[in-house]
This record gives sequence, structure tokens and C-alpha cells, in this order.
Amino acid sequence: MVMLDNDFVRAQFPAFAEPSLARQAFFENAGGSYTCAPVIARLERYYRSRKVQPYGPYEASRLAGEEMDEARTRLAAMLGVGTDELSFGPSTSANTYVLAQAFRQWMDPGGAIIVTDQDHEANSGPWRRLAEAGFDVREWKIDPESGLLDPADLEALLDERVRLVCFPHCSNVVGAINPVVEITALAHAAGAFVCVDGVSYAPHGLPEVGNMGPDIYLFSAYKTYGPHQGIMVVRRELARLLPNQAHHFNGETLYKRFTPAGPDHAQVAACAGIADYIDTLAAHHGITGSPTERNRGVHDLMRAHEVALLQPLLDHLKERSSVRLLGPGDAAARAPTVALALDRPGAEAAAALVAHGIMAGGGDFYAQRPLAAMGIEPDHGVLRLSFVHYTSADEVARLMVALDDVL
Repeated sequence: MVMLDNDFVRAQFPAFAEPSLARQAFFENAGGSYTCAPVIARLERYYRSRKVQPYGPYEASRLAGEEMDEARTRLAAMLGVGTDELSFGPSTSANTYVLAQAFRQWMDPGGAIIVTDQDHEANSGPWRRLAEAGFDVREWKIDPESGLLDPADLEALLDERVRLVCFPHCSNVVGAINPVVEITALAHAAGAFVCVDGVSYAPHGLPEVGNMGPDIYLFSAYKTYGPHQGIMVVRRELARLLPNQAHHFNGETLYKRFTPAGPDHAQVAACAGIADYIDTLAAHHGITGSPTERNRGVHDLMRAHEVALLQPLLDHLKERSSVRLLGPGDAAARAPTVALALDRPGAEAAAALVAHGIMAGGGDFYAQRPLAAMGIEPDHGVLRLSFVHYTSADEVARLMVALDDVL
């Protein structure tokens, strides 16, 4: 079995050669990842020689438009969706808000939407606000002990009035990976569309959205080694049903239909660097085939590396009776986003780790609803330790030593 070449991976990220970051281990990747070299190179090139209005007849403009199209085309191919089904926006929060407004205009009176209390607020708040317009907003609740969602509880909420089911692929504090294919099938069988917040999952390997089935899949480029853009997949069937939210003359172009304002051209073009990076890893590890196949192989390498590093950390934490680990104790069932409820506020613990060269986060992470549902005061918060595939075994070992001292 081919293993991820962690040294090669780290060589693709300028942050690991940055003197100001030396001797510090980054464990707040759930808030945003380091940026890979191809993205930085493309962004700089665009600002140096392409920073003009794109899609014009002159050379700089033509190249600017081609690079933007390249980003959309290549990422869509890796995700297994149509090029016109993928679009960019200023953030996932903004993209979700725009989609919620489209559903508000499209849904009939008495229509229902299901949300969860496991979500980051970005994929919950905009949908919940539809209650103000008279729609029935139903909550699929987590288990207060485990933080997990039970598909059987969803079935009890589904009926012919439900038009949309919204849930996270992975919670940013619970960490559990939800069975997207199973949940999507349940919702579709009841006649509902599905919106999946993939922000906390996609950093651990871009998923094959086309094979998973959701009608909407959202994630953030700045958490998948790129610039600060939201990436949104809306499948054609649903995109053509929902009212246009953009300029009237853009309504027939699906990838413009849900972007009321033009996204940052340079950052869109730079997102092709994410595809460059995935292809570079695929080539280095001998992974060939279509863009989707190459992405699948890299995804699996990333996940295998993360699981191998995560399990010792989880086992180490389970030995401490004073620490409440949120989510599963099995690394294969979760992302390496590890939230700990402690006696002292999470922010205090994160500050104490700084002296050990550990960059981590503390607080509620916009996940006030799941924390409150699990009996954790959001103001008290949690300590969150999150890593991705470029994290090394040595860094995890250093983290465990630092935790022994701080906790």
C-alpha cells in the first residue's frame, strides 16, 4: 500500500520554510489551512500580469478569463460534477445565505426545511431564518452525549412538506463523519432536496460529490489550501428550479445564477492551484486516471495518513478523566478535528499551549448550538486541536507532550 510522503507534502507549502513559523506546530487547521505553493504562484501571477477585467479581446484579459475557467473546470472534474454546476462566491456563509433566499422565493407556503443542531452556524442560521417568512423549520437533534446524528431520527421528521434537508458532512466540533449517501437517499425518497455543508470535511480530501448524491455541496477554498473563496456545487435539476439571484442577464448561466456579485477574479483563478496541488500529489505517488480517479486516490492517501496520526492522540486523551472528548474515539469515524471540554475555558488552554509551540484554538467556533446541546456553555467553549495531511507524526507527538503539561 502506498503511504503519503509527508516530507514531499510539506515541501509544497511555503509556510513550512517560513522563519517566523519555525518550531511551531499548527493545530488550528479547521479555521483555515496553510496555502499551497501553486495557489500562491497563480495568485501572484494574476495580480502581476492579469489584473484586468477578464474575458475581453486583449491578451491579458483573455488569459485572465481562461484561468478563471480553468479553476472551475478542473475542480468540477475532480469532484465528479458538471463544470456549470460549480461556482465561486465570497465565502460559504455568503453562498448559503444566497441559496436560502432562493429557496424562500421558490417554496410554497407551508413548506418545511430540516436543519440540525450539529452544524456550524453558517449552514444553519440562514435556513433557520426562513421561519420568519412562515416556513416550517424542523430540527434534527444530536444525541447530547455522543454529539452524533441518528438517521432514524431524521426519518421521523420527513414528510411530503419537507423541501430541503440541511446537514454537515462533518461537524467542526464533534468531528464525526456523517453518512452522506445514506442520509441523501432518505431525503430523496421523501421528495426533498439535500444541502451538505462540507466545510469541515473537504480539507481532509475533496469528496466525489457526483457519486454521493446531494443536490448542494458547499466548502471553503481557504480551508482546502487555497484563497478565501466559497466553492458551491448546485446540481442542474435544482439550479434550474430555483429563482435567479444574480443579474437578470446571467440567469441562464448556472454557475452565475447564485452569485449576486462577481467573485474576486484573482482568487477564482488561483483556485486552479488546488487542482495543481492534487495532481502533483497524484503524480508523485503514482496515481493515474481521470481527474476524479486522481482526486480519489489523493483523498484516500490523505485520510489514511490522518487516521494513523489521529488514533494515538485520541487514545492519549481517553486516558484523562478530566477531559471530555467530543465525538467518536475511533479515528476512522471522524475527521482530525478534536474538541475537548475542560474545567477551564478553551481559550485559556489554547493560550497556555503557545509556550509549547502549539498553535491551537479555543472558544465556541460558531458552533454554539451543538455545544449547548451537549451541555457545554458556549462562553466557556472548548479547546480545539485540528490538523490535516501535512501534519507530521513528530508534531502530534509534541502536541501530546504539551497537553500533558497544560492539562
